[in-house]
Amino acid sequence: MNILHLVQKTIVFLMKSLLYFSLALTFFLVFGTENSWILHLSRTTGVTLVTFCVVEIALVSVYGGYAIGRLKSKPIITSLSLATIVTDLVTHLQLCIMNVNENNNDHFVYESPHLLVLVMVIQVALIILLTYFGQWVYFSINPPEKCCVITSSVESLNNIMPKILRYKKQYNVIDMVHYTNENIFDIINRNDTIFLYDVPSNYRVLFSEYCYSKTKNIYFNFEMTDIVTLGAKTAVLDDKPLVSAVPRDLTFEQRLVKRIMDVAISLVGLIILSPVMLGTALLIKLDDGGKIFFRQRRATKNGKLFDVYKFRTMKEAGSINQSAKTDDDRITKVGKYLRKFRIDELPQLINILKGEMSLVGPRPEMVENVDKYTEELPEFSYRLRVKGGLTGYAQIAGKYNTSPKDKLVLDLMYIEKYSLWLDFKLIMQTVTVLFRAGDSTKGFDKEKDKYQFTE
Repeated sequence: MNILHLVQKTIVFLMKSLLYFSLALTFFLVFGTENSWILHLSRTTGVTLVTFCVVEIALVSVYGGYAIGRLKSKPIITSLSLATIVTDLVTHLQLCIMNVNENNNDHFVYESPHLLVLVMVIQVALIILLTYFGQWVYFSINPPEKCCVITSSVESLNNIMPKILRYKKQYNVIDMVHYTNENIFDIINRNDTIFLYDVPSNYRVLFSEYCYSKTKNIYFNFEMTDIVTLGAKTAVLDDKPLVSAVPRDLTFEQRLVKRIMDVAISLVGLIILSPVMLGTALLIKLDDGGKIFFRQRRATKNGKLFDVYKFRTMKEAGSINQSAKTDDDRITKVGKYLRKFRIDELPQLINILKGEMSLVGPRPEMVENVDKYTEELPEFSYRLRVKGGLTGYAQIAGKYNTSPKDKLVLDLMYIEKYSLWLDFKLIMQTVTVLFRAGDSTKGFDKEKDKYQFTE
């Protein structure tokens, strides 16, 4: 079994190495057609290679890398393509700067943009080819893991099952059981991976320790105890090992840099995106002649209320103040596309410039939703410890109809793991939302229970 695992890891490593080597080689070979010297050892060649490798590694850590076997093909292709395209842009700019010398150009010239486009096309094609080929190789060697789902109710079962079944190549659900099942340990023994969802904490500890002893893979949903320990550190008092969990808050330096970044990026964003915003305003006016902007009371840090700005996507007459549903008849024709590609959120750059919001943070919820969610989940108020944001964990990893509890967990993960580097990563990752626009903006709908316990 260990030998098989070693072979699998070796194959993945070789596939990953082949992909990254091919991406770099494509850049140099294509640009070498008009700059033959770049294919020979020189200072410019060395600097260009280092730039490409460093930027690619940094952006792969932001967007995600060649995660075959763990993710679906489309997210891998999207992440790698974005990372590589930005790497090409940076490396090409650096190459143009390096070419300002006595042997090439006496002033800066943005050279050969047509070659840059060709490089990107070839690289994206390579990423698509090697991703699908890598997935085929991986899943030819690795059959789906036999899985058991242990929950506390049919409702909980129907919350988790659709998520697992999106990864049919990774997981083959054999058993779906209640946590009080008398044969629970026999069921665990015959599976490779165990999902514990909404299981009482004492049972979760019992099953987790048993799975650990039997070397079973374990997945379980977050509870508040898990959130508290996210930002925790280990501590040793005398000879007593402990976990030290101190509530997080931004330092003065972090708040200052975060505010400077908010002002700079929102200001530049408003300038660059002004043609898009003007065009959007015109389309809204031509659609039904109503107001262009929509203002709504939202809650931010410490429960402070403010008016969030958005492009209007719903009909003015008869629209009640509640979250949208799938195929909501209140949404206008233009509004469907604005919501799909998140264009309706762009006016919030004004809120950021005014200091009412931040670029990154928990989504500022409607006041009605805050009251409702806090009544159901008292912990929901914890997300108000920081300023609301245009983007964040919940906005990127979640969807419009993600459950309040899962939104809370994602937001608290951001708060507990906060760093300026994390803000940068989330800002860069925001563009990936556009590649799953229809999925990420699906409305709130109640689905019937489709899954029942097998035993």
